[in-house]
Amino acid sequence: MRILLITKDTGQYTDWFPQGIAYIAATLLKEGYEVEIYHQNMNHYPCEHLTAYLDKNHFDIVGLGAIGGYYQYRMLFKISEAINKSKQRPFYMIGGHCPSPEPEYFLKKTQADVIVIGEGEVTVIELMDAVANHKSLSHVKGIAYWEDENIVVNEERPLIQDIDTIPFPAYRLFPINYYRLIRPMPGTSKTDFVLPVLSGRGCTFKCTFCYRMDAGFRQRSNENIIEEVNLLKKDYGITYVIFSDELLMSSKERTISLCEAFLKANLNISWNCNGRLNYAKPDVLKLMKRAGCVFINYGIEAMDDLVLKNMNKGLTTKQIIEGVENTLSIGISPGLNILFGNIGDNKETLNKGVEFLLKYDDGAQIRTIKPVTPYPGSPLYYTAIDNGIIKDCEDFYENKHLNSDLITANFTELNDDEFHRCLFDANKKILTNYYNNKLSATIDQARKLYIDKDSSFRGFRQR
Repeated sequence: MRILLITKDTGQYTDWFPQGIAYIAATLLKEGYEVEIYHQNMNHYPCEHLTAYLDKNHFDIVGLGAIGGYYQYRMLFKISEAINKSKQRPFYMIGGHCPSPEPEYFLKKTQADVIVIGEGEVTVIELMDAVANHKSLSHVKGIAYWEDENIVVNEERPLIQDIDTIPFPAYRLFPINYYRLIRPMPGTSKTDFVLPVLSGRGCTFKCTFCYRMDAGFRQRSNENIIEEVNLLKKDYGITYVIFSDELLMSSKERTISLCEAFLKANLNISWNCNGRLNYAKPDVLKLMKRAGCVFINYGIEAMDDLVLKNMNKGLTTKQIIEGVENTLSIGISPGLNILFGNIGDNKETLNKGVEFLLKYDDGAQIRTIKPVTPYPGSPLYYTAIDNGIIKDCEDFYENKHLNSDLITANFTELNDDEFHRCLFDANKKILTNYYNNKLSATIDQARKLYIDKDSSFRGFRQR
C-alpha cells in the first residue's frame, strides 16, 4: 500500500520538525509499507496543490496529525476539504492531540474515515492491515470510525510501555537541512544545527489545564536516547538538541542518571529541556550544565499559592523562586512561563507574575503572559462546560478559541474587556523591559565598535 503523510503549512519561514508524523512514518516503513511525505510546510503549497497531487498520484491512505490550537484546527479543515475534493480520494486518517478527545466531532467535521486516538504507532499498523485486507475495523483498539452512517468509538488502546521498541523517527524521509535551521533557541550560536528529540512520553503531574491523555510517564533508556543523538550528529550535523517531551526532569534520580550517561558517552552537545522547579537543586543543575544543558523551560503558570493549588500544579511560590534562583546562579537560562485566568486569578495575582518576570527573566526569550486555554480533554475544559462557559467542542473551536493570546474561557471575576485590558497593561510592562534591555545591549555594542574600535564586530542585524 502507498501511504501519503502530510506536514501542514504553519506560515513560517522555518518550522518545527514534525516528530509525530515522523514516528508514524518510521513504524510504517518498518512494516514494509511505502511511505511518502507531502511537505506542504516547507514549500507553502496552497491546498489546491494537494488536491491536484492526489488526482495525479495514486495513494491508498492519506494521513494527517494535529495538536490542539486555533491555527492547526483551521488548517486541518482546509486540508480535509482538499483531500475530500480529490478524484482519487484515498482512505483518510487523522491523529494527534487535537481530534483525540472529541473524535466524533472531528469525524463529522472533516469527513475523515478514521480518527486515531492517542498514541498511534501500534494502532496504525493494525489499522493498515484491516484496510488492506478489507477487514472490519471493530477489532482495532484506539480508533473512531464510520460504520455506514454511524460513528463507532472502539476500546481504548493501552499505552506502549517499552518505548525503546518504537523505531527512531524516519529522518530520511524529511528535508533535515530545512528543519535543522530552526532558531533562535536559547544558548545557540549562529552555526548550530538544531533538532528536537523525545526523551520520554507523558508526565508525572496532573495540571488541570493540560490536555495530555497519557497516564503517567514512560522514559526511554539512556542508551536509546544517546544512540539517536549520535545518529543525528553523525548523519545530519546536529549540534544542539531540544528535548521536546513534556518533562525530561521527571525526577531528580532520572535527571542525574541521564546527565551522567551523557558525560560518560562524551555526547558533547548543547541541549535544552522542559523541567520542574521542585527538582531544580544546585547539585542537579550543576550536573545538567556539565552535560551540555543551556536552557530549562519551566512551567510556572502562576505566582500565587492558591492559584497553583487550584490548578493542581504541585508547586509553591517558594519552590519556584528557589528553583529559578538556583538555575540562574548555575549559569543555565530559565524559561519562565506564566498564565493568567485560572480559577482564583485576579489583578493582584497577575501583578505578582509581572513582578516575578521583571525580576528574574534574563532576556533569553521574549516572554509574555498568556490567557489559560482549557483545551478539550483537559480537566479545566470539563469545568468550563459544567459552569456554562463553554458549550462543547464546536463552541470551543468555532466561537471561543480564536487566538492563543486572547481569552477562550473566563474563570475570573473580571469581564472579558477588563481581562484583556489587564493583560495588555501587564505585557506592556514586560515587553518594554525586554526591548529596553535589548536597546541597552545594542548601544553597548556600538560603543565597543566606535569608541573601543572593536574590529570583531560584524554589523547591526536582527538575529
